[in-house]
Amino acid sequence: MPIKTFKPYTQSRRQMSVSDFSDITKTDPEKSLIKIVKKKGGRNNTGQVMVRFRGGGHKRFYRIIDFKRNKLNVPAKVVAIEYDPNRSSRIALLQYQDGEKRYIIRSLGVNVGDTLMSGPDAEIRPGNSLPLTNIPIGTFVHNLELVAGKGGQLVRSAGAVAQLLAKEDDYAHLRMPSGEIRLIRVNCYATIGQVGILDHENITLGSAGRNRHMGRKSHVRGTAMNSVDHPHGGGRGKSKGNNQPKSPWNQPAKGFKTRSKKVWDWVIISHRNKAKK
Repeated sequence: MPIKTFKPYTQSRRQMSVSDFSDITKTDPEKSLIKIVKKKGGRNNTGQVMVRFRGGGHKRFYRIIDFKRNKLNVPAKVVAIEYDPNRSSRIALLQYQDGEKRYIIRSLGVNVGDTLMSGPDAEIRPGNSLPLTNIPIGTFVHNLELVAGKGGQLVRSAGAVAQLLAKEDDYAHLRMPSGEIRLIRVNCYATIGQVGILDHENITLGSAGRNRHMGRKSHVRGTAMNSVDHPHGGGRGKSKGNNQPKSPWNQPAKGFKTRSKKVWDWVIISHRNKAKK
């Protein structure tokens, strides 16, 4: 996916870059696979803001993605490659032999006309979905399940990939995109290959307006607030009052571990921070 830049006739255009969308073959979504999702603006069911700086944004339909890939041993042909405004990766429209259509996340190397299949006997090729027990060691995968039959929950964004390192008893060792090595049951499904659009991380928004189109409002610095609104607020000038960096709820923001050790913490063999060192 090449990245497109612009002539700098404004300061925002000077920094802006976008995808050239040359890989898209169909512009209108499949009507049977879309639904309307009401925007919440970061609010919960009681109307309280739970996620700050959310709201507005362009109207968009939600594309129903088949993360489970539970139509086993039925070949499907890739009909189209489409843009999805709800995620960073492209989606592929599959049409099965019985006529049913489903969306999946497009793997790198999957093109219109390819034939894909999911199931234990599927071929080891990009876009096919198999249980981890049937995937050779060293294979790169994405769309990983955490619970068998629940559908892929991990490694779904553009350019993301995990690697199957080993298998031991009922568990497989996988290296995640963060560098973390964790255990996942071998009966969980995964899709072969890497998620497409490797250059997505190199795209620069360039202006605050593009963020607003995505439904993200501008962030306000804590030092620009009043003391009642933020621990860094008040004072004179740009001083934060000799306080340590904190969140609006007075939780330390740097060096303080917020990841809780849950019951399943034993599945993490090598933590992401240690893996990067």
